[in-house]
Amino acid sequence: MRFQTMTGKQKAAVLLVSLGPDLSSEVFKHLREEEIEDLTLEIAGLRRIQPELRDQVLEEFNELVLARQYLEHGGIEYARELLEKALGHNKAEDIINRLTASLQVRPFDFARKTDPGQLFNFIQNEHPQTIALILAYLQPEQAGLILSSLPPELQVDVAKRLAKLERTTPEVLREIENTLEDRLSAFAVDDYTIAGGIEVTVDILNLVDRATEKSILDTLEGDDPELAEEIRKRMFVFEDIITLDDRSIQKVLREVDSKDLALALKTASEEVASRIYKNMSKRAEEMLKEDIEYMGPVRLRDIEETQLKIVAAIRRLEETGEIVIARGGEDEVIV
Repeated sequence: MRFQTMTGKQKAAVLLVSLGPDLSSEVFKHLREEEIEDLTLEIAGLRRIQPELRDQVLEEFNELVLARQYLEHGGIEYARELLEKALGHNKAEDIINRLTASLQVRPFDFARKTDPGQLFNFIQNEHPQTIALILAYLQPEQAGLILSSLPPELQVDVAKRLAKLERTTPEVLREIENTLEDRLSAFAVDDYTIAGGIEVTVDILNLVDRATEKSILDTLEGDDPELAEEIRKRMFVFEDIITLDDRSIQKVLREVDSKDLALALKTASEEVASRIYKNMSKRAEEMLKEDIEYMGPVRLRDIEETQLKIVAAIRRLEETGEIVIARGGEDEVIV
């Protein structure tokens, strides 16, 4: 295998092997199931990795990470200037071109630096599809505030369009950008740009107030039950248990079967496990750890289904008012 002819997946596989199992497992937590399967196959197909090849992959990864930090800190020109000083003009251009192609420097950069209140005043009378497109490119915090400020019937319409938003042509993006601002971003990618989708919708709904979230989801339930259910499943994930207070965690534990809890904790982070153990008796903690230790191999899908089952129990407790899930969009006083 030669570095010059390696694919992106092959480089990623070499990188993960070089990082070791602990760090690689953390990376896997942020990947989709099909991505994990692809990389696992690449890793399985690797034979002995030459030290020189490994060093080249690590060096390229380091350069891309640095370039991305420069890009996020000061923009394209700032990143190019620093990279040219460190690596020379040709190498800097190569890295910048790869980054802008893979990251697709997002439109509406100026809007992400604008006060949400000002943006709301400007876009509130736009067509719901236009509002959804703009929200898809904003920071979730900004988009959440704007969505909360819209009339209830418009909130549902925009949320539905946002969740189903997939690809938008550069021409449409440029037209809307020009309406919002006189100039375009310095680097616009002339390709179809993916924005919106369920993940973005979940990020935004997690930051609106509880009343807005409930209104949108209840209306969606009648209009598009499958979409509403998919959004609900992702609103609170298993790892978010650490955001609950101790009293709430104790209530959750009373609702969960010990076998389900042992299975759910098999792949959980140390932080999640610690919060769970903290809210159990010493004897119950010892028994749970023993169950996990002697548990045989299990399918990842079974673990994820069990975690979703526990999340569903948490959502039921929230619906009945027995526990409170902290949200970014509301200032609640708990007494």
